[in-house]
Amino acid sequence: MLVSQYIVYDSIRHTFVINVWTKSSKSLISYESGRIYFENYRNCYSSLTAEPQVLYELPRRSKAEKIEDSLLCQCPLVSVLSQASQQKPFLLALTANNWLYCLSADTGETLQKVYLSSHFKFRSLDWDISQETFYVKSVHRKQTAIARQAGTDNVLMHLAIFTVFPLQVVGLLEISKKVFGKSVVDVLLSQGVLAVSHSSKCVKLYSLEYIVKKFRTTELVLGQQCDLYGAKGTVGEVPYGIPVNIQIKECPPVLFEMSYLDNGIQIGGHPWHYIYTPNHKKHKGTHHICSIRDGTLAKNGVQDMKCDSLEADWIFFHPDDSGRIIHATSKVTVTSSGRTVKRRFQQLDDDPEQETFKMAKYEDELDLLAIVDVSPTAEDVGQASVRLYDNKSGGLMKRITLNEPWDVTYSHEVYLDRDTVIHIEQERNNSFCCHVYKMNRKSS
Repeated sequence: MLVSQYIVYDSIRHTFVINVWTKSSKSLISYESGRIYFENYRNCYSSLTAEPQVLYELPRRSKAEKIEDSLLCQCPLVSVLSQASQQKPFLLALTANNWLYCLSADTGETLQKVYLSSHFKFRSLDWDISQETFYVKSVHRKQTAIARQAGTDNVLMHLAIFTVFPLQVVGLLEISKKVFGKSVVDVLLSQGVLAVSHSSKCVKLYSLEYIVKKFRTTELVLGQQCDLYGAKGTVGEVPYGIPVNIQIKECPPVLFEMSYLDNGIQIGGHPWHYIYTPNHKKHKGTHHICSIRDGTLAKNGVQDMKCDSLEADWIFFHPDDSGRIIHATSKVTVTSSGRTVKRRFQQLDDDPEQETFKMAKYEDELDLLAIVDVSPTAEDVGQASVRLYDNKSGGLMKRITLNEPWDVTYSHEVYLDRDTVIHIEQERNNSFCCHVYKMNRKSS
């Protein structure tokens, strides 16, 4: 262990944790990199101070202008852009009326805005490659019975793809059942791969680079005139928006295809592996870890649930991108990466009947793994704890007990950001509450 990391860990061991701030809201509360968002992203608070402080408050918006989703963009330190203003963090905000805004992350000032479409309703934002490429996904198009019988109107949804720093459009593509199959139900982008899910519990992966090179008819530039398919307008402005310039006319080569029983497929590891449950009842309750190159099962690659609890087990690749796997039943096991799955350490060694694993979070700056578990109480509600572990050895550094009860019937999110723990919970009557905890060093 490095000396600096030892000092940090020693400091954590000798801290006490207090709830410094609580705030409720009737709308969803979000958190991202030291910023807490209230009122559909209209109000922003910094959590980096001793107590959260207001960064900005935006004017009230109409229902049509409500922000529905967002991504925080922070320019990598290695990137040098032509304008200093482009290096500052900004919030990508998608509104209900199909506008994509770039807002200053510190002031809320509008830096840029792009109109997406007057034909398709867009609903969500997500990263393809973090801090490099993102996409905006439309709602699913509802096919009429007449169109279904006639075999027309096969488009399921649309994806608008952009790069950031600076903001540029890659294109707009449509996901067609005629191309990808009648059973397609959803798609996502990740690490340059288009993942298409089917109702038959099958996932197929395609290269986005191949799709763009082969099927993009023209390159689009925000703010410039475009004449495509007989329609003229300015790209990114009303009413033209972003035209469909990537027309997939035939199914691209399939990079990878797999059927599964439950919970889909996860991909990660070094070299690339995937976790899934084979599509047969005899495999129910097991997780198989296989090489994505040839499907070979890793040594010790079958993980059994081995849990008598009604709670399902969790298995996923470690958030630190090390390729390790976290498998949580009544205990949490962290494995090594590679072609052999080896048990590295078990973390939760308390009574499994008294605790239920809820989530794992990774704090990259301190190299800490946070495990959230919930124990029952006499009042018939849960008591949550956040345990901080040395990510390398699995040694317990700190246990933090949250003051507020944990009602398992409602949704919860917990975030660890250096000396701050944030718990966002849904409450009764469809309201939300944010609790902020700070670690303070004990005086000698």
